[in-house]
Amino acid sequence: MCVGRLKERHWREAADEYLKRLAPYARLEVTEVADRDVTADEPRALAAEAADVLRALPAGATVVALEIGGRVRSSEEFAAWLEDLGVRGRSHVVFVVGGAAGLGADVLARADERMSLGPMTLPHQLARVVLLEQVYRAFRIVRGEPYHR
Repeated sequence: MCVGRLKERHWREAADEYLKRLAPYARLEVTEVADRDVTADEPRALAAEAADVLRALPAGATVVALEIGGRVRSSEEFAAWLEDLGVRGRSHVVFVVGGAAGLGADVLARADERMSLGPMTLPHQLARVVLLEQVYRAFRIVRGEPYHR
């Protein structure tokens, strides 16, 4: 689930490429909720985005909020974590990528897990593509396929 849409063609093409690569491994759905203009009133914009995200979350899913202060895993650790979720019957996972100002407090409170892609701040469009790439890499690692080197 993502706050905002990928407006530039290069981001859409990159995301689409990883969605195509992931198709043999998992059923994926990208849900986009509207982003708000955070320049005028950031707290209000974040709250509105959070309300939209919370309404769109499917019942029973494991919710993972992407945030810079979340847990950092290597690609191998991420793959093992995803595999463990599946083994425990929790294979319906929703990763939530915030908009320009991140995620609202209500989304962070609802999350079952907070995950970071690293200590650097990434534009939310790039974070979305990196997340898709890492999910693809995780499936390849779990299957022992030659991609993660």
